[in-house]
Amino acid sequence: MVKWSSEFNRRNLLFAGATLAAGALIKRSSPDPVPAIPVASARPRRLPAVAKRSAAGPKFDVNPRLLEKALAALETHSKRIRDHGRIALVDFSVSSSKERMHFLDIENGKATQILVAHGSGSDPDHTGFVERFSNVFGSNASSQGAFLTDDYYVGKHGRSQRLIGLDPTNDNALDRAIVVHSAWYANEDMIRTHGMLGRSQGCFAVGEKHLDDLFSFLGKGRMIYAGRA
Repeated sequence: MVKWSSEFNRRNLLFAGATLAAGALIKRSSPDPVPAIPVASARPRRLPAVAKRSAAGPKFDVNPRLLEKALAALETHSKRIRDHGRIALVDFSVSSSKERMHFLDIENGKATQILVAHGSGSDPDHTGFVERFSNVFGSNASSQGAFLTDDYYVGKHGRSQRLIGLDPTNDNALDRAIVVHSAWYANEDMIRTHGMLGRSQGCFAVGEKHLDDLFSFLGKGRMIYAGRA
């Protein structure tokens, strides 16, 4: 019995040794294992298109947060906006005494500014600052969001341009007759005499001498973005 046990142990030791040798041979002949690649390294983070455009594009003297909102809207509504090279940005964070409508030539990195009035419903106490926005009929308030410039026409304010609201915050613009037009109360002399512009019924009212500049810069099928940072 003892002899059989010794023989059994001997055979097991021989088998184990052969197995170890074979394993060592396989290990030597196999290539080194490839280290695991972290997910972050395997898939580099891609910046959103808006971030890439604003980072690589020209630097404008406007509120950067509002500019980001405008560029994001340009991306969101890209299928409806014919030309992305030029936009108008209206910064309702500042007083109507400031040139707060910015003509931004994104392709060429140029910018100009003009005065623009806001709605009386947005500034009931006539302080010169927008206190609230509205998309409601009869509110006489300015709306925030992206607008698409549309057809020209001649109405009670003379030459005007219809606007189509592209966001839920301004999608009643066309039916509310929120348009671009000129007005005497949006001229520079109002600043000298009253310290602020007069108020519209929610339209983007500009001085008479600047209407042609606005029409020629935007034309039809471009974006006006209005809001606060």
